[in-house]
Amino acid sequence: MRLKSFHAKSMSEAMRMVRQALGDDAIIVATREEEGGGVRVTAAVEEDDLVMAPSRATHHAPPKPILVEEPEIDVGEVVADVLHRHGVPAALAEQLIDAASSLDTDDPMLALGAALDSMFTFSPLHDKRTGNKPLILVGPPGGGKTLIVAKLAAQAVFKKRKVGVITTDTVRAGGMEQLAAFTRLMKIKLATVEDPDALAGAFEVNRGCDVVLVDTAGRNPYDREEMADLKALLSAGVAEPILVLPAGMDALEAADIAQSFKAMGVRRMLITRLDMARRLGSLLGTAHRARMAFCNASVSSKVAEGLTPLNPMAFARLMMPPEAKAARAAAKASPSKTKAVRSSSSRTIP
Repeated sequence: MRLKSFHAKSMSEAMRMVRQALGDDAIIVATREEEGGGVRVTAAVEEDDLVMAPSRATHHAPPKPILVEEPEIDVGEVVADVLHRHGVPAALAEQLIDAASSLDTDDPMLALGAALDSMFTFSPLHDKRTGNKPLILVGPPGGGKTLIVAKLAAQAVFKKRKVGVITTDTVRAGGMEQLAAFTRLMKIKLATVEDPDALAGAFEVNRGCDVVLVDTAGRNPYDREEMADLKALLSAGVAEPILVLPAGMDALEAADIAQSFKAMGVRRMLITRLDMARRLGSLLGTAHRARMAFCNASVSSKVAEGLTPLNPMAFARLMMPPEAKAARAAAKASPSKTKAVRSSSSRTIP
């Protein structure tokens, strides 16, 4: 058996490379996301068990095939079932199913990851490709911005990076006190500002930091005055606003909220409360309608349990956990059909 690894920017591109190099009979034995971006796929193809020199070759009849019962999985049906259970909008689900069905694999999770990769953008925070601008967390009230600031700060401290934390949330009862408690534990100075000029000054003070995080008060996306105040705040310096949006919202409502914040210059979306949501279709619908990139996700309310960088396969695993994948695939498998294979062959799909 010949093994070969392929590195590509996307899962679909990697699969094309596999087919071109090893043919349609290649078996996928491993997939993983690379830290620097892209994916690595390891594939295998069977070669002759014994290659004999012409002078010593003897003519033997090829081994008789053994009939093995293998279930044939309809990847499109499995992916369609997953998308339906997560409440993905019909038009978007249809496009994802078409993309998944076109991939030459019988692994539904791999197909779903490739489909997500073809339609969505994934750009984790503090990725080397995205620079180190200050991050301003914005979003509707109650989305979890303060907790996310604490999580990001804790991750940076753990990596021995210099961190600056700023808060503009001076109105919400207990908001500043909560963040102050977190920063004291991590021995980080907390700067409190109330207007754009003060924020610009805080940016200057923290210029030497590796990571600068800004917590803001929740804004009503439908209140013009509140959004105008936010726009003024965002003009205080060269920083990137990140939308913090909780999972489990109504799909249309979440999309409207995202579009309101996109008008403020937001391009990336961080998902919270995944531990309390079982249907993620609204997140896909929101990102699709607002044309926003996914960055990270929070799956716990504990500061020590940081954020999960999102990429196509990570999101596919959230929608189709490994322990449930086999059960769903078996339920959707078509009736077993007889398939001729050589006695020495085996089929392994991660």
